[in-house]
Amino acid sequence: METVFSLILMVTAITLIVVLLLQARGSGSSLFGEASSTFRSRRGVEQLLFRLTIALAFVFVGVAIANVRFS
Repeated sequence: METVFSLILMVTAITLIVVLLLQARGSGSSLFGEASSTFRSRRGVEQLLFRLTIALAFVFVGVAIANVRFS
């Protein structure tokens, strides 16, 4: 059981890192984004990546707690 939790935790962590690196901030098209002082709403893929980041963070924390609890 501990191996399954560890595997899920590693896959979730790698996916979370990739999603975080894919997020583009500001109007620039660079991979890591630029700082912008204007307010704008997230749309399309940017909004999907933002929500996916939040969901993956919750899954990561949940699996980490389950890993500690059941091991």
